[in-house]
Amino acid sequence: MPHDHPHPHDHDHDHAHPEGFDPHAPAPDFGDERSRWYEVASDVMRDMLIEQNVFSAREVRKQIELMESKTIQLGGKLIARAWVDPEFRKTLLKDGKAAAASLGIPVTEASLTVVEDTPAVRNVIVCTLCSCYPRSLLGQPPAWYRNKAYRSRVVREPRKVLAEFGSVVPDDVEVHVHDSNADLRFIVLPMRPAGTEHLGEAELAAMVTRDSLIGVAPPRAA
Repeated sequence: MPHDHPHPHDHDHDHAHPEGFDPHAPAPDFGDERSRWYEVASDVMRDMLIEQNVFSAREVRKQIELMESKTIQLGGKLIARAWVDPEFRKTLLKDGKAAAASLGIPVTEASLTVVEDTPAVRNVIVCTLCSCYPRSLLGQPPAWYRNKAYRSRVVREPRKVLAEFGSVVPDDVEVHVHDSNADLRFIVLPMRPAGTEHLGEAELAAMVTRDSLIGVAPPRAA
């Protein structure tokens, strides 16, 4: 399969890197020319409509939050079904796009690979060169995902970066870093939280967060 930037998709590096990382820092230029011009055009149109009192900035923010929350719910629906249905889980791990389609969830990316967390392996997603991201399932990528510090450091010192998100990985657990590109997108299938055996799919889906699907944090606790 051809790729726009031919970098490896799995890394297991724990080398020190001096560059600091702030998850809340604003994103720098993220290298994807089409995405950058799309965002510029969107910002200009938004500002023009606000200036003409078509709607307020607060209304825009509320609508964006609503759209993104609905999108993330689609990812949660996939994960919840995999947690309760072993056969669906196998399909999801084999072909994420086909599994999503079977639930009526359209994945607009060329492909979707789902990587599974286990007691021995933790997975985390990055795009080292720009901001490739499964937007049809997770909405817009957060600023820290596009931040150069995250994109470089998570490959070299994933345990340290995960710890900065509050997710400490034991030494006996491997960390696999998966590098997205224009043709290949990833999401993480996190482990089902303990004590959720009595919960239904809707309740389980509500425990799945954007960060748990990227792999930087576990799902919400029961």
